[in-house]
Amino acid sequence: MIGRRNVSFGGGFRSRPWSRSAPFILLSILVFAGIRGMYPQQPSAGGNASSKASARPQSGSPSSRGGMANAGPQEAQFDSQHRPITAGGFVASGPVIFQDVAGKAGLTGWRHRAGTPEKHLILEAKGPGVCLLDYDNDGWLDIYLVNGSTYDALAGQATSPHAALFHNNHDGTFTEVSKSAGVENDRWGYGCAVGDFDNDGWPDIYVTNYGKNRLYHNNHDGTFTDVSDKAGVTIGTWSAGATFGDYDGDGRLDLFVDGYAKIDLADPPLSGSKAVAYGACQFRGVEVMCGPRGLKGEHDHLFHNNGDGTFTDVSKKLGVDDPNGYYGLGTLFVDVNGDGKPDLLVANDSTPNYLYMNKGDGTFEDLSYLSGYALNQDGREVANMGVAAGDYENNGHLSVVNTTFADDYDILFQNDGTGAFTDVSNQAGIARSSIPFVGFGDGFLDYDNDGWKDLFIVNGHVYPQADQHPEWGQSYAQRPLLYHNLKNGKFELVPAVEGTGLAAVTVGRGAAFGDIFNDGKIDVVINNMDGVPVLLRNVNPDRHHWVDLKLIGGSKSPRDAVGATVYLEANGIRQREDVLSGGSYLSSNDLRVHFGVGDAVDAGAVEIHWPSGARETVKLPAVDRIYTVTEGKGITGALCGSKL
Repeated sequence: MIGRRNVSFGGGFRSRPWSRSAPFILLSILVFAGIRGMYPQQPSAGGNASSKASARPQSGSPSSRGGMANAGPQEAQFDSQHRPITAGGFVASGPVIFQDVAGKAGLTGWRHRAGTPEKHLILEAKGPGVCLLDYDNDGWLDIYLVNGSTYDALAGQATSPHAALFHNNHDGTFTEVSKSAGVENDRWGYGCAVGDFDNDGWPDIYVTNYGKNRLYHNNHDGTFTDVSDKAGVTIGTWSAGATFGDYDGDGRLDLFVDGYAKIDLADPPLSGSKAVAYGACQFRGVEVMCGPRGLKGEHDHLFHNNGDGTFTDVSKKLGVDDPNGYYGLGTLFVDVNGDGKPDLLVANDSTPNYLYMNKGDGTFEDLSYLSGYALNQDGREVANMGVAAGDYENNGHLSVVNTTFADDYDILFQNDGTGAFTDVSNQAGIARSSIPFVGFGDGFLDYDNDGWKDLFIVNGHVYPQADQHPEWGQSYAQRPLLYHNLKNGKFELVPAVEGTGLAAVTVGRGAAFGDIFNDGKIDVVINNMDGVPVLLRNVNPDRHHWVDLKLIGGSKSPRDAVGATVYLEANGIRQREDVLSGGSYLSSNDLRVHFGVGDAVDAGAVEIHWPSGARETVKLPAVDRIYTVTEGKGITGALCGSKL
């Protein structure tokens, strides 16, 4: 036995003192867990096949002990071939909206890995996120995919899986440049966020890990340098979601990072172990990984940007450090009450959500419960995963969608414009269809450029055991959901046509949304658990017009204009878009704002509310363009579709 010491795994996770044999002891425990029957055959409370589920989950006995919050077992749903609706329900013909072009684009040579296929620990089931950014400022979006790790890699006995940065070749293909760029992140990664923290005009990347986080500074030459130690933002526990935003209006991006749970690999929280007080962790009577309930939660961190390459942790001072120890996942700086100051949303797994309202003086007020954002309409906490914000009603108000666990519905929190939210999921038509699914990445997007924001949700279970229990009506790999905006406050589920992107069945996690091919259509890139990525190219046959805007902030705004709000008046509609960092599920979207304008040939005018407080109106000369607008200078550049 080697002497006891503090061991730093994968770049700095500090465990309590333990021996170097601990990883091998852990693996032995996991093997033993499988031998003693990780999947006992016990009756499910899910019931028999049913063609429909009720619009709202019916309350019942909890289906998860020591696990995820939900409403209890719901009736199972199957398609005509008796496949779980989560992996079936396809139609033979219909509108083709997306096609998965990941293989053709060159992305499938890379694969995500996290722990073991059996997912004995919750550490193995969360993540991975994905970020869109133009890291080399060539006008085309590149893709950053976060990777996990393995226990052997943490112990130094195997090469760690690496994250991937794919450079956009402008021809529909990508080239992996991770190693040369210096962004492989040989740690157990979960999420990422994009923001120009030093206002040099080049996007930087923050990566959350189990262990020390990384802040990759863009060197302007295709490479990055990890400056996290110098910047003081490593944290060193288990971080999940991250978002950049200028909360105090000093023109510099601050950074918020939420924490998930405390996991000690020397004392892993396995079902029946001392770490969980010898309790049984079950879902529908079947033994599964433990958590998050029953585990100690990690705390959250808000880092103030000092303007010299360093940050100061002001979490406790400002009351946003999560003293309750909730299980944070998706998070987003976004102005929900229209005062021009970024507020802070935190989607907490199996615990109440947080809404910290920005008071405009560098402080926040916790309005989580008063705002209606903490709980669903039944006054119940749910297993919140992803968070998306968008003005789906075209009334200037940013509403929010939180994705949730199976046996619950994904929640649409309608905003009245003051930051007061009402759960309208049932009225809007997204509740019933989402109940069987485990939702993660989500986003508002106008996929058909009609000027109204639609909703896309990525799904994938956390329990591989779902495939061994078809009576649940659920599957481990699941298809995404696309809801079309009916322009009356309601959505309609778009049929998943066989062989198209909406019929792609994966263990989905993070998703990022953006105009990846510079053709005026919003695409979706998905990072999948233990799999290759999916790149859903928007091939919807509409010929509607559009405009994209890249904003560059002035001396009193963040250079990348994160926090800006843009209103477009065109085609008789006033639309709103915001420049946001983070959101979805541990991911970050295109920082350019996108507007569909339908059949209009007049691009209209935009009213830009800059983070500095300045307001500027700019007439757009033509549709189907990607404009660069610089604060105080108007249009300073343009791309015509995919050509200069």
